[in-house]
Amino acid sequence: MKLGYARVSTREQELALQLDALNKAGCEQIFEEKLSGATKERPQLQKLLVQLREGDVLVIWKLDRLARSLQDLVTLVEQIREKGAALHSLNDQIDTSTAQGKFTFHLFAALSEFERDIIRERTKAGLIAARARGRQGGRPRGLSKKAQYTAIIAEKLYKEGKLTVKEICEQLSIAKSTLYQYLRHQGLELTKSSSKKKVLKVKLWLRVETNSKYVRGKKKARQEIEAQVLQDFGMEKLRADGFEYQLYIPYASDEELDLLIERDILTAAAMVADIWDCFIEADLEALDGSERVW
Repeated sequence: MKLGYARVSTREQELALQLDALNKAGCEQIFEEKLSGATKERPQLQKLLVQLREGDVLVIWKLDRLARSLQDLVTLVEQIREKGAALHSLNDQIDTSTAQGKFTFHLFAALSEFERDIIRERTKAGLIAARARGRQGGRPRGLSKKAQYTAIIAEKLYKEGKLTVKEICEQLSIAKSTLYQYLRHQGLELTKSSSKKKVLKVKLWLRVETNSKYVRGKKKARQEIEAQVLQDFGMEKLRADGFEYQLYIPYASDEELDLLIERDILTAAAMVADIWDCFIEADLEALDGSERVW
């Protein structure tokens, strides 16, 4: 039996193109979803996977309709394989029921492992260099937990010199006297600044898993990611289990914002996790009403 899966990122987008292609491919049942690929819970996809039986074929329009990342794709394909089913991507011309299709996904999995090995080596060198320059993890003392996060962001914004004192206070919703207190706590002296820089509040969903069931390191990897990466962006935990965080990202342009998220948050977190033989799955969502996701 051929089962189709179609997804678009927003409710304003249409599924018609994908549905036409899936129907033409002979799908007997199609599961439709209007959700961002960065959304962790995709109920229709989960419903499809539960229904999948040996000999079935899951048909999709393109690979990016199914998975958020290469790691996510490899994981989903493994789930499908364990059920004795196959995956057919129409536009990518991949069919795991064929020898060529199976080889393609073995290659994807090998490349994913190769990428983690490279990241591990770079991370080790980067952390050694950072510590040699005197950078240490940990939070400032003498303030409440919430105030510590705000003080970190205040210091970052002030050092960059892109906002005036008044603008920093407006961005962080604090009084000028409070800002002075935070800056003094961070060991800084005030100077005048007139350039402008925006701050985006985002929600981060972060999952840390071990590369093998025979190793342990998830807890330590998460702690190191929080100390070495997330704390630089005023990390606030939104859930007791640590899966969701609120971050504050200062940026001057959309290009800089994308670079900060990809390089300084996602890649940096993946690199730290890899040191502990772990990998991450992460999604970021802008909390400014723009529905931007990474």
